[in-house]
Amino acid sequence: MDSQRADQLFESPPAESVSPAAGDTFEARRDHILQAATHVFAQYGYEKASMRTIAKAADVSLAGLYHYFERKEQLLFVMQFRVFSSLLSNLREWLVGVESPRDRLCTMIRSHVTYFAEHMAELKVCSHELDSLRGETYDQAREIRLAYYGLTREIIASVIELDPPDYPLDLHVATMSLFGTLNWLYRWWNPSHPTPPKVVASQITNQFLAGICGHTA
Repeated sequence: MDSQRADQLFESPPAESVSPAAGDTFEARRDHILQAATHVFAQYGYEKASMRTIAKAADVSLAGLYHYFERKEQLLFVMQFRVFSSLLSNLREWLVGVESPRDRLCTMIRSHVTYFAEHMAELKVCSHELDSLRGETYDQAREIRLAYYGLTREIIASVIELDPPDYPLDLHVATMSLFGTLNWLYRWWNPSHPTPPKVVASQITNQFLAGICGHTA
């Protein structure tokens, strides 16, 4: 995907198409603002994004924006926490009844790819802004990220235990290598491309298994 097409993925949606309705609830309006903020963060980066730019993208007044979110960091925290909470809860749900280590790895990758196929702006922001939070918000976001990392690491460990490679393999390096592949998708993959998430996930799974075990799914 060329850089111009990649940038278009993260442009803020037109205000008239996403403006909150007059009868929307408080939470619905917060969700609407959060969606707009996510696209702004993805397009401009967290540091360059301003509350005024976010308000314009959300089609709300600056005062209205501060009514729902007191500061920019709160927007980033809520977005990150929701994303990693969704990833973790989705994976736990998808793993129910899946016993084979390789099938569990395949499930993890498919769950991750499927989620971010519909949340590419969130993927870019989470990949770039993990360290933009500070203090308590950083600690809370990090806790849920570590839980997701831990579950994925356990899955990879079970695969390696089932079929150990004939070379020294660092489990942390293997886990982070997988996340490196998965979290770089926004740079080259457009979910509207004919290659669907299931096919992308399957190839990533086979490549990863071939690398750590010399086998495919």
